[in-house]
Amino acid sequence: MLVHQRTIKKPVSLSGVGLHTGVTTNLTFLPAHVNTGIRFRRSDLAGKPEIPAIVDLVVEVSRGTTLSKGEAKVHTVEHVLAACVGLQIDNMIIELDNIEPPICDGSAQPFVEALLRAEFEEQDAPKDYLIIDESVRYTDEKNGVDIVALPTDEYRMTVMIDYQNPVLGSQHTGLFNIEKEFIQEFAPARTFCFLHEVEMLHEQGLIKGGTLDNAIVIIDHDRTHEDAKRIMQKIGLGQSIVMGKNGILNNRRLRFKNEPARHKLLDLMGDLALIGVPFKAQILAARPGHASNVEFAKKIRKLYQQEKLVKKYQFEKKEGVVFDINALLKILPHRYPFVMVDKIIEFKLDERIVGVKNVTLNDWFFQGHFPGRPIMPGVLICEAMAQTGGVLLLNGMENPEGKLAMFTSINNCKFRKPVLPGDQLLLEVKILSRRAKLALMEARAYVGSELVAEA
Repeated sequence: MLVHQRTIKKPVSLSGVGLHTGVTTNLTFLPAHVNTGIRFRRSDLAGKPEIPAIVDLVVEVSRGTTLSKGEAKVHTVEHVLAACVGLQIDNMIIELDNIEPPICDGSAQPFVEALLRAEFEEQDAPKDYLIIDESVRYTDEKNGVDIVALPTDEYRMTVMIDYQNPVLGSQHTGLFNIEKEFIQEFAPARTFCFLHEVEMLHEQGLIKGGTLDNAIVIIDHDRTHEDAKRIMQKIGLGQSIVMGKNGILNNRRLRFKNEPARHKLLDLMGDLALIGVPFKAQILAARPGHASNVEFAKKIRKLYQQEKLVKKYQFEKKEGVVFDINALLKILPHRYPFVMVDKIIEFKLDERIVGVKNVTLNDWFFQGHFPGRPIMPGVLICEAMAQTGGVLLLNGMENPEGKLAMFTSINNCKFRKPVLPGDQLLLEVKILSRRAKLALMEARAYVGSELVAEA
């Protein structure tokens, strides 16, 4: 069944204080056209600049996710983005008159309620789903983080947290049906921190808008009432302090027994919205945080960009082939008799590529190199490696079919074995570094498992 893109029918607004900056912000959700995506607009800045909600624009992950483009910046975007994902909104402008969305009660629920008042409108274009068809993993051994995406035809998430705290213990939660579970089971989950972190966050210039009404403060087992009172006074909160018997400051009741785990899932939803496209996968996350979420989102977004590029040139899907010769002729400027690669069989965007050149006696250069003893010229093996590398430069290039890639130097070139008619060259190229108009690549050519040339 074709699933169409979605926006909102009418503008809707809310106001409040930002968690980390403490600024008062008016936020308005606005409808947007097909394929706009989610964008933040700073109405208080000259020209009302917009920041697309994509992971390439993340600049900070200190206790929240911050986006920046040019002079425009928006802090703590994860809760509002989680609301967009949970309500399956594809296109919307989020207009703010300051640098940070309101924290409200520390959850996504106020944003969800506002968007439900705005109502939804189906648009005349299909959703551009990213279908994850192979496992993708991110691991941070130092912090015990492990996030993996597994193929499935649904949007599902499972999160486990463990802070070695007797109040929380180990917690886990899972979202398996976004339409039935998100609004009631996850949107209300509030942000949290530990008492010992409050002072540290304040000293870092954060939580200027934090109160006991917009965050759950969990008591460390070795903290006293005097510690709590001193910390709250230091950060300017004159509220009376009670060391809760439930392990939470002022005995605040949790909305769910595993509310912290649910909020971590909410954060993960918001951060993965920065992939910039709806996806279908089973996400399993152990001890996720904003830094790890963003790194994982970068890996998934690169998959999306790669898939988009492949679809642009390769119209017919073929097993074991990324780009066939017809696709290569759309990408490369070379023509007979100088097309030196027949197909691409592996392609990892901005990283690595493997091409194939079938060497036959019909190749024109064998007529004179050498009569009676045909050997492929080494310079043409270099050319075959370079043409393969040229395909690897697709990303980030406007109209690549109109560009020429040329040698500036060839270093450490070695030819190990002659290449003969009947051989099949496997051309493996990796990017070592890249600037605006210059790329340094490492290339190797194999016949079977034997290295025949490198440069």
